[in-house]
Amino acid sequence: MLIKINGKEVETGCKSLFQVREKLYPTADNLVVILNGFQTSDDLPISGGDEVTLIEKGKLPDKDVLEAMMSARHTPHVYEKVKKAHVAVAGLGGLGSNISIALARTGVGHLHLVDFDVVEPSNLNRQQYCIRHLGMAKTEALKAQLEEINPYITISIDTVRVTEENVSRLFVNDEIVCEAFDKPDAKAVLVNGLLENCPQKKIVSGSGMAGFESSNTIGTKRRMKNLYVCGDGETGAMVGRGLMAPRVLICAGHQANMILRLILGIEDV
Repeated sequence: MLIKINGKEVETGCKSLFQVREKLYPTADNLVVILNGFQTSDDLPISGGDEVTLIEKGKLPDKDVLEAMMSARHTPHVYEKVKKAHVAVAGLGGLGSNISIALARTGVGHLHLVDFDVVEPSNLNRQQYCIRHLGMAKTEALKAQLEEINPYITISIDTVRVTEENVSRLFVNDEIVCEAFDKPDAKAVLVNGLLENCPQKKIVSGSGMAGFESSNTIGTKRRMKNLYVCGDGETGAMVGRGLMAPRVLICAGHQANMILRLILGIEDV
């Protein structure tokens, strides 16, 4: 029967995971075994079309095998779609930096990072930057981090401010655009500009994630045909109500998950 082992199709007569393991890694005693996205230590039966991943801990494999291993915990047949996707993240702060890392770990093949700002100390309370990044352009700092996580995706950057004049040109090659700005006027420029000039593009926006209100008030809603908004829609940052890492991360997770759903062709009603 034909199965996939570490991302490659293999004809095998093995009937169980232990048989596959013994055939390929007879001397390995520190092996991670994953079947169709599920890590197991049991000798489960296998059948045609199954995806088996065998990982030797502590070793860096070549590109094809690493890609297969990184996607091994995914639901089957997801990685083929995310690898082809083109996604832009505009605004690389608390939302955008966390969204970008989630998408890189998911294996989105083409990421486009857009931000004009540099990393400064107050960013460190919720954004995916470190002390060593202070003073660096956020685009450059985040690109370097993503390449350490997944060196085999394509990352392009634009260290510019999004304006009414450049919004259509900046995102011409991106199928999905994630809006992750802090300021309402910047959000409006991006969202309104794309809805008016590029109505076919799908937009995932964030609104309302400040403070430490209940996690359960943050959600994802389809506002228009190609516009999704994540957050509670109410609790913006203001005097006396700042931006806290946990709630910002929850909203970023909603945005990243909605992007993944759109890549897979799942459109919420």
